[in-house]
Amino acid sequence: MAIAATALVGAAPADPASAAPAAVGAPGPLPRAQTIQNDSFWKDTDGNLIASQGGGVFKFGDTYYWYGVHYAEADLYAVSPTRKHPRATFASIRVYSSKDLVNWDFENEVADRSTPLAIPPSKDVSGDAFSRMASLDDAGWVGRMGVVYNEVTHKYVLMTQMSTTFDTNGKTNGGVLFLESDSPTGDFSYADLQTQIPGVLYQGTGDQTVFTDDDGTDYLVFSNQSGRNHTYVARIDPSDSLSVEPAVEVSYNAACREGNAMFKANGHYYIASSDLHGWNSSATHVIKSAGDDPQGPYGPETVMAGTEADYSHVTQSGFFVTVHGRKTDTVIYAGDRWSEFAWNGTGYNQWVPLSFDDDAPVFNSLSSWRLDARTGRWAVGRDNNFVLNPDFEADRVPVTTVTGWTTAVGDDSPSTRFVSNPTPAGNGTRHALKLGNPAGFVGGVFQQDSIPGGAYTLSLSAKTTPGLDTARVRITDARGEETVLDLLAVGSSWTKIASEPIELRPGSVTITVEAAAAAGGTLSVDGLSLARS
Repeated sequence: MAIAATALVGAAPADPASAAPAAVGAPGPLPRAQTIQNDSFWKDTDGNLIASQGGGVFKFGDTYYWYGVHYAEADLYAVSPTRKHPRATFASIRVYSSKDLVNWDFENEVADRSTPLAIPPSKDVSGDAFSRMASLDDAGWVGRMGVVYNEVTHKYVLMTQMSTTFDTNGKTNGGVLFLESDSPTGDFSYADLQTQIPGVLYQGTGDQTVFTDDDGTDYLVFSNQSGRNHTYVARIDPSDSLSVEPAVEVSYNAACREGNAMFKANGHYYIASSDLHGWNSSATHVIKSAGDDPQGPYGPETVMAGTEADYSHVTQSGFFVTVHGRKTDTVIYAGDRWSEFAWNGTGYNQWVPLSFDDDAPVFNSLSSWRLDARTGRWAVGRDNNFVLNPDFEADRVPVTTVTGWTTAVGDDSPSTRFVSNPTPAGNGTRHALKLGNPAGFVGGVFQQDSIPGGAYTLSLSAKTTPGLDTARVRITDARGEETVLDLLAVGSSWTKIASEPIELRPGSVTITVEAAAAAGGTLSVDGLSLARS
């Protein structure tokens, strides 16, 4: 029951139009660019773990400031990424500073559980749930924040979601907390609490971010807390930045959205969001303004190109950073990996550059890329892994069709269902690809990717069980030339395998994982990589 080389690829020939969008960056060398390495736990300039999620990057003067929440589980995740830590316990709000968006100095914990709160009874919605709070230690949730500078008061104002432990009713215990400071890196203190934004159906907000327009006007972009099927844009009061003005609903989606974040490009405003997947990653959805008003109107929702094959590099949309360089502007997508603080590709901060097809944003899913923040130019990293969803971690639930990979069934296959993503997997990861059916099967999965020409190494981890007739990985380049890694003899333990350097022509390549068994045999694969040698 040997599988023919043309059985899979021949049934679905490489089609450059259907391949993932090619990553595009600045041509030629970028001598002053520095590398942003995704799929890793980022460290600050002192070598300590950067723990910052659900926040944003804001430029004050000539310095970028990155605010986000340090959750206690982030530390556990970094130490033991293969374990599951299904909580998000607020520890502090941290701020880091940078001139280049790559090297980050830790500045301060601008607020933590001991930060005092002085919420008056007039802010209470149900009983005395808010006015009883003595400090952020009484908060049930703190997250999704941004910072603005108020030109009138000369204060830096941080606004974040907050709930109280003194109210268990999800519809009455949320609000937007305002903290302020004289410095972007100083201690922030209580300034106000807003439980109801005018024009919003429910109290509080769903996921929110802060967007500052080119003219300095600040906006809160958010969904409603209960249901999250309405998307709003509301101006932040310019007099003191301590309240949010009446909101304008810019979108309704019955499927519900979260991770709402805005960026501006090509004379339009874009609002990106993720599926309501809880901890899990998803494709990124986007709406574009019809004109030059951030409060709309907006056009229909589309899926951002390049986010489907690996669910936005296995993230949920977090925020955007726009680099206004001397040569060009670059919009950076900053995604969060939550997933119960457990392995879905190492690290929880994943940043990638966007490109544009006319006015349509394109997500460049890169594990490694280089940025020159002074010029705004970027390029694909030399060690980038061009395989999408290489660890099969985009799907956080059992599936029979793996995201980013197309199933192909051999002509003489006894079974049509032979794909799964079992857990645990290789190297302690949560998921892997498994091909197998007790009744026997012939087939596999394949993926098409666009690459620059050069010498590449194809590597992976694999294991097999007895009964297989064929087990292999094939890579086919733009001219149909093939390289095959035979996996039949790897055995029952996870084994790392790598090819010799392969010369590949630029264009579309097809990576195929395939196997055949009369009955019982299985092939498992994890950690695929196609990177330049």
